[in-house]
Amino acid sequence: MLEVKNLTFKVDENGVERSIVKDISFQVEDGEMLVITGPNGGGKSSLAKVLMGIEDADEGRIVLDGEDITDYDISHRADAGIGFAFQQPPRFKGMTVDKLLSLAAGRPLTEPECCKMLSGVGLCAREYIKREVDATLSGGEMKRLEIATVLAKPHKLCIFDEPEAGIDLWSFSMLVQQFERIHKKKEESLILISHQERIIQMADRIMVIEDGKIGAIGTRDEILPNLLSEGQCACMDRQQEGGN
Repeated sequence: MLEVKNLTFKVDENGVERSIVKDISFQVEDGEMLVITGPNGGGKSSLAKVLMGIEDADEGRIVLDGEDITDYDISHRADAGIGFAFQQPPRFKGMTVDKLLSLAAGRPLTEPECCKMLSGVGLCAREYIKREVDATLSGGEMKRLEIATVLAKPHKLCIFDEPEAGIDLWSFSMLVQQFERIHKKKEESLILISHQERIIQMADRIMVIEDGKIGAIGTRDEILPNLLSEGQCACMDRQQEGGN
């Protein structure tokens, strides 16, 4: 279980201190899927980066399965059981897909192991296993590869920051199916940051972040109707038709 207690994150903007995450507290139970949504610029991605240790909290505590990881760096948090998928996955010219998967797993992977991981996210293993992780890969390919790296070893908690960003409808459908499989197994807790209705509908609980604070938190049935009525959910089909 993840416990977040009074978390605050501040940045310095031209000598002026500004709070991006403001005294946030919540929990994620074992096997639970929590979807975080809310207006752009509200602090969702900053919260995710603080949880992963990419940014340091100014105040508050982060506890994972009873272990206080607040002062852990990103590597130690990964060792403690947190996996993270960036909104815009990094590319590594000169690194092949099989090598990246081995690095993510923390051990050398056999070719059959790599192929199984790639097939699990909808990538043809023969076509991708020796490709470089560079600009020749599309946004959808990178997103699926990013998920494969997160799944390369077991985690207690996986965080995905807007996994739908910059991908086509078919790739989005593949990602949704992968999240459904992970969630069904209940072996890992999930935090997904998203505006997409199809992802939000999968949630056990939904948390709305506005202006760095929790605007609402509750079960899907409690929160989703309000989001739909306020038009805060995006539909992937409409986005694709509109060319976005």
